[in-house]
Parts: sequence; structure tokens; C-alpha cells
Amino acid sequence: MRNALRVFFVGGAISYRALFNWLHWTMYVPTMLGSPLFQILFFAYLGRTSHTEDDSYFVVGNAVQACAMAALYGATQTVGNERQFGTLAPLLATPANRAALFLGRALPLIVNGIVVSTFGLICGRLFLDFHPAPSSLPALALVLVVTVCSTVAFGMALGALGMRARDVFFSSNLMYFVMLLVCGVNVPPAELPGWLQTIGSALPLTHGIEAGREVVAGHSLASVGHLVWAEALVGAIWALVAVALFRIFEAESHRRASLETA
Repeated sequence: MRNALRVFFVGGAISYRALFNWLHWTMYVPTMLGSPLFQILFFAYLGRTSHTEDDSYFVVGNAVQACAMAALYGATQTVGNERQFGTLAPLLATPANRAALFLGRALPLIVNGIVVSTFGLICGRLFLDFHPAPSSLPALALVLVVTVCSTVAFGMALGALGMRARDVFFSSNLMYFVMLLVCGVNVPPAELPGWLQTIGSALPLTHGIEAGREVVAGHSLASVGHLVWAEALVGAIWALVAVALFRIFEAESHRRASLETA
């Protein structure tokens, strides 16, 4: 157990420092903070012009969705870069606990996602008409943490595909914009066709964004508890999918040398 925890925390931190080139502030600010900021401003002013929803609607939706940059792109790079740099095969040769090995890499992504989404909410408070009551902030923070964890779990499931396919960045790019469309970020799910609503309900963000908006509107955490639990359940399912895919593709790589040939 002690070794598994060490792999989870220490291994996750070391791999994060080794794999990502956005850690320097000159890369981090425009990549992880600048893009979400302009996304929030764009949709908020678009909403003002079209007279559809108020600023709060778009700030919460886009600020929470901004965590997907760290969750999806970071998770796919976690495996994709390991494979590209030639370190994935030696990593899989170790006897380390597989769940701790890969899920530990999710912990820095969760922290990064929380930072990015919090930055988006603060910018909404500074630049737009977004003024949540101070009493709503603890509940909003809890909703945000659950949603970020759920989104990172989905990203790890996508990242597992990097053990089989060489180009996993297409899937992260695709799912980022799919989630922007079907998860209620800017378009209410009720306005979408039924089949898109079904897809959205199976993805992270959908229930978390709805819960966040309800909390900001003045509802108590207890009244949105079913949404928070739904978001947590979605994340738990995707985490299990991620672990299962890692195990399946690892076994296949031993039998067919797929890490070197696929």
C-alpha cells in the first residue's frame, strides 16, 4: 500500500514535470489561461448581443468547461508523450501497481483543471456581470472539484487509447468541442435533439455545469445534490473504463508488441 501511494503521488508529480511543455509561465499563461478567458468573453458578449441568457449563464458554463483543456489534452498527452518519447514500454515493464501508476498521473491534471476553472470564474467576476453571493462559493467550489475530477477521468479513458493508436490528439480535440456542444456549456441541453441530449448526459460537465448554475442562482447544495452525485457517478464510470482500457491494451502490447508496431 505504501509503495502504491508513493507511485500515485510522487510518480504522478514527476511525470507531469517531465511530459508537459506548458509548465513555464510563458507557455502556461497563453495556453491554459488566455484561451479560456477569451472563450468566456466571446460567449458572454455573444449572449448579450443575442439576448439569450445573462452573463452568469455563460461564465459558469465556459469557466467550468475550461477544465477540459487540462483534463482532455493533458490526459491524452500523459500516455501519448510517454509513447512518443519512448518511455512507455519501460514504464510498463515495472511491477508498479497499474491503477496507482496511471491514476496518479491524473492528480496534477485535477489541480491544473481547478486552477484554470477558478481563474475563469474570477475573470467573470472582474470583467462581466457575474457576482455570486459569498455564501454560494463553498458549494460552487465543491461542484467544481467533483466536475473536474469527473472530466479528468474521462480524459484518462481517452488517454488509454494512446496505448493502441499513435494519434490520440485527434480524439481529445474532437471530444473537447463535442463537450462544448452537448454538455450545456452555451446551449441548453433541452434545445438539442434527443440523441445529443443522451450523449451529453453520459459525458462529464453536463450535470456539474447545471449544478453550478443552480448554486450561483441561490439554490442550496442540498437542492442540487442529485446533480452532484450524477456527475460523480459519471466520473466513477469513466475512471473504471480508463483502468480497464489500460489493462486490456497493456496485455495486448505484451502479446502483439503493439506499442512498437501500431
